[in-house]
Amino acid sequence: MWDLATHSLDIAKLRGATYADVRVMHLRQRDLTTKNGAVGTLAQTESIGLGIRVLANGGWGFASTDRLTREGVGACAVHAVSIGKASALAARRPVSMVDERAFIDSWQSPFTKDPFEIPLESQLALLLAADGEMRRIQGVTLTETDMQFRKSDSWFASSIGSRIHQRKVISGCGMVATAFQGEAIQKRSYPNSFGGQHALAGYELVESLELLKHAPVIAEEAVALHSAAQCPQRTGTLLLGGSQLGLQIHESVGHPIELDRVLGEEANFAGTSFLTLEKLNKLKYGSDIVNVVADATIAHGPGLGSFAYDDEGVPAQCTDIIKEGQFRGYLSNRETAKLIGLPRSSGTMRTESWNRLPIIRMTNISLLPGSWDYDQLIADTDDGILMETNKSWSIDDRRYQFQFSTEIGWEIKGGKKVRMLKNPSYGGITTEFWNSCDAICSAKDWTLWGTPNCGKGQPMQTMGTGHGASPSRFRNVQIGTAFSS
Repeated sequence: MWDLATHSLDIAKLRGATYADVRVMHLRQRDLTTKNGAVGTLAQTESIGLGIRVLANGGWGFASTDRLTREGVGACAVHAVSIGKASALAARRPVSMVDERAFIDSWQSPFTKDPFEIPLESQLALLLAADGEMRRIQGVTLTETDMQFRKSDSWFASSIGSRIHQRKVISGCGMVATAFQGEAIQKRSYPNSFGGQHALAGYELVESLELLKHAPVIAEEAVALHSAAQCPQRTGTLLLGGSQLGLQIHESVGHPIELDRVLGEEANFAGTSFLTLEKLNKLKYGSDIVNVVADATIAHGPGLGSFAYDDEGVPAQCTDIIKEGQFRGYLSNRETAKLIGLPRSSGTMRTESWNRLPIIRMTNISLLPGSWDYDQLIADTDDGILMETNKSWSIDDRRYQFQFSTEIGWEIKGGKKVRMLKNPSYGGITTEFWNSCDAICSAKDWTLWGTPNCGKGQPMQTMGTGHGASPSRFRNVQIGTAFSS
């Protein structure tokens, strides 16, 4: 792999590239699903190839190939340089990047049990058993389970002398119970919706979720939701569970801080950003207790946005995004950092595969824990609604106005959860919402949630991101807006 990477860099330099970086990637995937007691998906795929990015005459060029011979990667490098020279003809300005050191390193994400060494039969047996536990509950009409595993090896080399090998293992698992009654549909997911929980971990993640224990619980809740009271429409106190708050962070903090969106270089999938450059260090993004970081270091946790180096060879970092309510930072790469005068990239360039160009992506965008105990937070809330587990989301093309709905809600009266609510929803304006936060639970209730399906770019790249959050409280929020008549 190193020989092929080095050869492609040499050819690019001979053809006139002033800078080049190359990624050889070997990707393995395993997907298992069940549906109503039957096997749905049982698939395993493998992919290997090389992608090279070059600067030629001040313009970017990129090409990829799965012909992993010296001739194949050499031709790929020649193609990338020719694209770079062509794109330079239409460039507004030559590309310039902040400096970065060369690194020679090897890194492997921590895991205990390699999921690809666990027999398919035993993984499938667990899913079918969980599926069966949900189907035992009368009134459940659709049951679904899934497991997803990813293993990637990447060999990164650059013309400044970096040589970095990284191996990552990602596991994910979840289940859903759905109940149809008349024209109404209610569902409950565990441990989260849209595929469950995903982490930079091995099969031990699946074992820790205790699917068989939780399967009947969510099935019973799905059925009970049909008899629950409708979430009221009002302006009031909102409590969000950690997983829903994770998605709130993703949509109303994570995407708008991507510098390519801010600078107008990227507008796919819900557009640009309201966080224009003059707002940096001046905007009151949230209340004083709101602290958000972009942290790709493994010390932050086993998130889908954790790594040792990004796909530009920049080390993982922790960047303040919101500090005591003040807007402090963006997600940048070497080029955009140069454009706005930053001394260094924040290390957020990532690619889905060897045949895709690296772009700015979220790492782990997390709300740091507060000081409240969860039971104390409930007890301190005289009149509010707790919402858990996302059902749907909508946000405008500048990431400023939003509306979310969740699978389940709970009415809180006099410091106690008194009844279940169906079809809960809330909406608002990003900065008003974060400024209304008056309580955040402590590290004891903090979870680094994994979002495996974030889409960006064209052609679209699907990337995993992490979002740490603990249950939090917000005042004067518009509640029940999605289902108002």
